[in-house]
Amino acid sequence: MDADALRALQAPLKQKYKDEPEVALITLRAQGRIGEGVTCKIETGKGLVEAGLHPATGGDGIAACSGDMLLEALAACAGVTLNAVATALGIPIRDGIVMVEGDLDFRGTLGVSKEAPVGFRDIRLHFQLDTEAEEEELATLIRLTERYCVVYQTLLHAPSVKVSREVR
Repeated sequence: MDADALRALQAPLKQKYKDEPEVALITLRAQGRIGEGVTCKIETGKGLVEAGLHPATGGDGIAACSGDMLLEALAACAGVTLNAVATALGIPIRDGIVMVEGDLDFRGTLGVSKEAPVGFRDIRLHFQLDTEAEEEELATLIRLTERYCVVYQTLLHAPSVKVSREVR
């Protein structure tokens, strides 16, 4: 896809959202079902994923780890966003790798230490790009990728999360 095709694809949506801001607010949903053992089956748009305990918390490594899935979501979103921004700016990217690493102290999630945080302490997002773009273009590309990547921005500016329950 080139910049003109991307603009043509997005132009009617952008106009609609300017004219009717309320239609731009869309609720995305995810659903899981508690599974056998200590697992939860997650329905994705492309299939079923079974999430379970990470081996560092007693898992067997067969089921997907939700921490890994969070990092994978960041890599996917950042990669798509970078590609869209590069396309819009006319920056040719021959190839690219998106790497995400996160540091987790499992003492927190296992309740071994109240001082150890539950969750990622640090997350690092890194791009390896095969391109002839100039340094200024690359700086703009990364800046705009950070600005428009939904998962990245959500991690930076945590939204309020409400928990509820229902017993049947």
